[in-house]
Amino acid sequence: MLALLIGLAVAAAPAPQSTDAVVGRWKTPVKNGIVEIQRCGASICGRVISSDGLRANPNLADVNNSDKALRNRKIQNLQILAGFNQQGGGWYGGKIYNAEDGKTYSAEVTMSGPNQLNLRGCVFKPFCRTQTWTRVR
Repeated sequence: MLALLIGLAVAAAPAPQSTDAVVGRWKTPVKNGIVEIQRCGASICGRVISSDGLRANPNLADVNNSDKALRNRKIQNLQILAGFNQQGGGWYGGKIYNAEDGKTYSAEVTMSGPNQLNLRGCVFKPFCRTQTWTRVR
C-alpha cells in the first residue's frame, strides 16, 4: 500500500521544465505586447514582435532611448532580452531593455507553468518588478 501511495505521489509531481520551455511567443501585460523568445547560442534572447503601439504605427521608433544615436531605430523586431545564463529551471543574469523609459535592467526568467513565465526586472536588488507573461498559441 505504501509503495502505491509513493508511486501516485511521484506520478502527480510536476515534470521538470525543459530549458527550452521559454522558447516561443509571449504576451506581455503592458500594451498587449508580443515578445518572441529564442535560443541564442547557450543563452536566450527576445525581440518585440507586436504591441498596441506597433499596430497603430508599425514605424514606431525607440524615441525614449537614453542614447540619442539609437532613437531612430524601430521598435518592431528590437531585441529587448539578452545575456542570460541557464541555472536549474530558470534563466538568470540577463538584461531587459524597456523602450517605455529607454533603460536597461537586470533580469531573470522563470516558468510558473507550461504557458506562463515570470520576468523579473531590477534596477538593483531589491528594487525589482515581476511581470507574468502568457504563451501565445
